Amino acid sequence: MIVDQMILDKVASKKTTFEDDKSSEKPIRSIAKAVSWRVIGTLDTLIVSYVLTGEIVLATSIASVDFLTKMVLYFFHERIWNKVKWGR
Repeated sequence: MIVDQMILDKVASKKTTFEDDKSSEKPIRSIAKAVSWRVIGTLDTLIVSYVLTGEIVLATSIASVDFLTKMVLYFFHERIWNKVKWGR
């Protein structure tokens, strides 16, 4: 338990700047990771929808809506988190 607290204290006390963060991962890499994750998520939705419905057209429609709505939700999720001071 003491070790856990020591680890948490170390992580919580580590301050980074935009320059530090920028050098650790370039923004284009973050964008590529976000897009690749969304593609994986959409393929999962497509497969699950097809298994449940047995109709590829319906499954594709569901996956398309899922892709769009989750991109919009993620955008607002990020905007809200940018206003949260915790952890900065």
